[in-house]
Amino acid sequence: MSETMNKQIRLASRPSGWVTEENFTVTEEALPDPGDGQLLVRNIFMSVDPYMRGRMNDTKSYVPPFQIGEVLQAGIVGQVVSSNNADFAESDYVVGMLGWENYSISDGAQLRKIETGAIPLSYHLGILGMPGMTAYVGLHTIAQAQAEDSVFVSAASGAVGSVVGQLAKIHGCRVAGCAGSDDKVALLTDELGFDAAFNYRNSKSLPGSFAEVCPDGIDVNFENVGGEIFEAALWSMRDFGRVALCGMISNYNDEQLQPGPRGMMVIIGRRLRIQGFIVTDHPEACQEYAVKAAGWLAEGKLQYRETIAEGIENAPGAFINMLKGGNTGKQIVQLAAA
Repeated sequence: MSETMNKQIRLASRPSGWVTEENFTVTEEALPDPGDGQLLVRNIFMSVDPYMRGRMNDTKSYVPPFQIGEVLQAGIVGQVVSSNNADFAESDYVVGMLGWENYSISDGAQLRKIETGAIPLSYHLGILGMPGMTAYVGLHTIAQAQAEDSVFVSAASGAVGSVVGQLAKIHGCRVAGCAGSDDKVALLTDELGFDAAFNYRNSKSLPGSFAEVCPDGIDVNFENVGGEIFEAALWSMRDFGRVALCGMISNYNDEQLQPGPRGMMVIIGRRLRIQGFIVTDHPEACQEYAVKAAGWLAEGKLQYRETIAEGIENAPGAFINMLKGGNTGKQIVQLAAA
C-alpha cells in the first residue's frame, strides 16, 4: 500500500453455508482526511470473532447486519495519526470498533484511549477486551459460579473458553473442557490449569467423554459450541446446574436449522437454569473484570495465547480459520507494526 492509499475488506456477498473467500472483496481508496470532530487512526491489530458470522446474514439480531459493498467492522487497536477531536491527540493509542482496513476515520464515539506498557497492545482485543469480559460475565454474573463447583467449558482453548477455565480455577472451582486437537488438550491441562479435558474430534462417545472428565457431573456449563456437545453436557448436569449460553459456533454456518438438543426433559427433572447473554448488557461487570484482569496478568495468574495472521488481505482467511477452529486462543490480524 502506498502512503496515500487505504486497503479495505468489504462484504461482496452473503454466505450460504460456510463462509468462503469469495464472500469478501479487497479494495483500495485514497487515504481520507479527518473532518471537524474526527480523527484518523492507523489500525495496528484487528479482531475476528464468531459473532461476525451472524452479521453476514441479512437478519435482525442484537447488532445490525453487515451491508454488501460496505467495509466490514471489527474491534481494532490503533494509533491516532491526526486529530480534529479535542478528546484525542496525535500518537494516542486507542481501541474500539473501526473498519477492516489499514486506516479508519472516527468521530471518537466508539473509541477509548489505552496505555502502552508491558502488556501487548493486542491483549486489549482479547484477554483485556471483549473475550475476557465475556468469560467473566458468563461465569460470574450469568452462571454465578461458586467455589468447588464443577465447571465445564466447550471450545476451551479459544479466546473466551481459555479465560473461563482460568477464572474458574482462580475462583476455586474444578474445571474440565473440550477442544479440537490433542495439542489443544495438552495446552489446557499442562499450561492453563484445567483439571481434565478431551479431544471431541477423537471421542467415540461424547457422553462417555463427559463422564470421564466430569465423573461427578457438572454444576456450571459454559457453552460456546452447541450441537452434540451441548446435548451431552446437558445429560451430565447436576441438579440445579446453570448453563451460560455464550455461543453456538457449530451451527453458525448451517444452511438449515438443526434439530436438538435431544433429551430436554432433563432440564425439568434436574431443575436446570439456562440463560443466554450478551456481554455489552453488563458494563459494570466488564469494568470490574478489566481492573481485576490487569492484576491477575501481572501476577501470572492468567495466561493467554494468540494466533496472529499478517496483513489486511489475510483477514478473510483468518476469519474462516477461526470459524473452523484452526486458532488457539484469540485470532488476531496484525495490520501494521506496533
